[in-house]
Amino acid sequence: MSELRYTAGHEWLRLEADGSVTVGITEYAQDALGDVVFVQLPDVQGYDQGAEVAVLESVKAASNIVMPLAGEVLEINEALVDSPELVNEDPLGKGWFFRMQPADAGALEGLLDRAAYENLLKANG
Repeated sequence: MSELRYTAGHEWLRLEADGSVTVGITEYAQDALGDVVFVQLPDVQGYDQGAEVAVLESVKAASNIVMPLAGEVLEINEALVDSPELVNEDPLGKGWFFRMQPADAGALEGLLDRAAYENLLKANG
């Protein structure tokens, strides 16, 4: 498992051995949302960075998930359709949203590392 990268929107990204990137939301994000009751996952296709690709609904609010990098969604986590609570139970594991192939493989390095993400949380804290 590779080092996680993060976005200011509280998404995590993990580079996989095959060059694809798995995307989910952070522990902080799932905690802020509360119990997730519905997940609308993206279509398997290409998206621009910043495009809204998924919707989460919780007991507290609805939230959009945006494409963290330009690229193509290769696979979605079908388990979330019937078990959206996986986002709360295991946000960095079984609660992943989709796997993508970035248009620019080097773009992942431009995202926040763990220390920078923790500093962001402290600044907003």
